[in-house]
Amino acid sequence: MKRALIVTGGKIEMSFCQDYIEQHTFELLAAVDAGMQFFYDAKQKPDLIIGDFDSVNQEALHYFEAQEGISWLRLIPEKDDTDTEAAVRTIIGAGYTQIHILGATGCRLDHVLGNIQLLGIGLEADVDILLVDAHNRIRMIKEDISIFRNEQYGHYVSLLPFTPEVTGITLHGMKYPLTDYTMRCYMSIGISNEIVEEEARIQIRDGVLLVLETKD
Repeated sequence: MKRALIVTGGKIEMSFCQDYIEQHTFELLAAVDAGMQFFYDAKQKPDLIIGDFDSVNQEALHYFEAQEGISWLRLIPEKDDTDTEAAVRTIIGAGYTQIHILGATGCRLDHVLGNIQLLGIGLEADVDILLVDAHNRIRMIKEDISIFRNEQYGHYVSLLPFTPEVTGITLHGMKYPLTDYTMRCYMSIGISNEIVEEEARIQIRDGVLLVLETKD
């Protein structure tokens, strides 16, 4: 499995991001636009920098422009997709099979929702994409998955339908089980479940489901 890390320009918690990189192995480190600031502050060199650079610290930009061994993808500000979408598509095109994205959440809810939409690009390409911050790990599924209690991210597991309905939802090993349930939009039944056995199993028959593992 080829893993890539993207740091984009949302909320960045330095100590969390540094620890996350140390705890995981990535074959590619990518900075997206203002996410470049994290690498500058952390004194780390990304392998790839992507963006239109309309919101970056110019000192950081000039610093990395002077470094060797960095690939650049310069985008124009007037475009249809976000810098983060361009990064996701570029990295998938390079053959990576799992992408972790830091800095995809924060105060700009339009960007947060847009970044959640990008999970579907991975779903279509059969590439795992995880949006991660200090309190949340978010992914999108269209087939069964297991979450092991000793590996879960936080205490709660919430499920939200991304398509108008998700059919055949069956939950094993969770505090609030479901059997062959149809979850539809505009309902909150999937919020704040908990894993109570060593392995939790989420089964679905049809549709697309957001899986959010969360901490208080």
